Amino acid sequence: MTRLEKLREIMRAQSVDLVALGPGAHLAWLTGVRPHGDERPLLFCVSGTGAAFLMPVLEAESARQQTDLPFHTWSDDEGPQAALAAVLVGLGAEKAQSIALDETMRADFAGLVQDALPKARRQFGASTVGALRMRKDAAEYAALKKAALVDDIAMRRAWSDMRAGMTEREVADLVRDSFKAQGGSVLFSIIGTGGNGAFPHHHTGDTVLKPGDAVVMDIGGNVDGYPSDMTRMAVIGTPPEGYLEVHAVVEAAVQAALATAKPGVKAHEVDDAARGVIEAAGYGDYFTHRTGHGLGVEIHEPPYITATAQVVLEEGMVFSIEPGIYLPDRFGIRLEDIVILRADGAEILSELPRDLQIIAEA
Repeated sequence: MTRLEKLREIMRAQSVDLVALGPGAHLAWLTGVRPHGDERPLLFCVSGTGAAFLMPVLEAESARQQTDLPFHTWSDDEGPQAALAAVLVGLGAEKAQSIALDETMRADFAGLVQDALPKARRQFGASTVGALRMRKDAAEYAALKKAALVDDIAMRRAWSDMRAGMTEREVADLVRDSFKAQGGSVLFSIIGTGGNGAFPHHHTGDTVLKPGDAVVMDIGGNVDGYPSDMTRMAVIGTPPEGYLEVHAVVEAAVQAALATAKPGVKAHEVDDAARGVIEAAGYGDYFTHRTGHGLGVEIHEPPYITATAQVVLEEGMVFSIEPGIYLPDRFGIRLEDIVILRADGAEILSELPRDLQIIAEA
């Protein structure tokens, strides 16, 4: 069954008459089309019987190279309203009673659809395309696994070359160069040394790595259109006082989350498991973010593993498990793996152990 057929199946189940997507991740996942997006309305509309694009003339020739699905074009001197009306009539959706709008597209694009269908009930694409995207197929698993292994090599490259006296930015350069050498590209490198590690989203800068520093290393890259994301810990020389105790707590939290993550479990139960370990050790106030996020076409996507998430986890879902403890002015510790949910539990995509990496001082 194609992805478009799967979408129509879920539309029937939810009594959705029309799905409208703008340029972005939903459209790329569903059709493979990645058009240039600007202020000109560009929509992909799906009904129970057909599918077509509302396409600016300026983008049509380029987009046609990516798809043979029908286009209804419009020019700047005409405006998009008549072309959108033709799309809806052609799809038998001019009287649609229920529509699902891409929650990430421009508000004026969404307004255009709602103006054309003022009586339609509105929901968002997360309930249709988004629901399908959460369950990865075999090809997506292979792509994510490949990206994870490239990430493993980039981390090892950084470990082999980083030393005291280097800056965070220079360590990030090692990561970038490794991704590039492997045919990928870096998406981010959070390198936080010493007290900077206590900021979960520290901006990698010119702070120098010093003996005794604990270094948070959260890196990810893009390989063939799919991302990776992994966090490991390194210490320059001798770990700071109390570090090993806290590292062990975070590792225990990871293990608790991994053991809990199974089909049929609600997402918040995975967060509860990790958070419970950290709270029991007395560090609850220092775990300041969610336990995880989904990963697929986008680096952050559903399901989100939060304290309030009611999503029931299903086989094929991919998400991070990344508890952390952040002690101001001392150090931070985060350990992160991406997992895919199998029938019997979580399979980690990375093959790099979460063990602390000791870096020589000189």
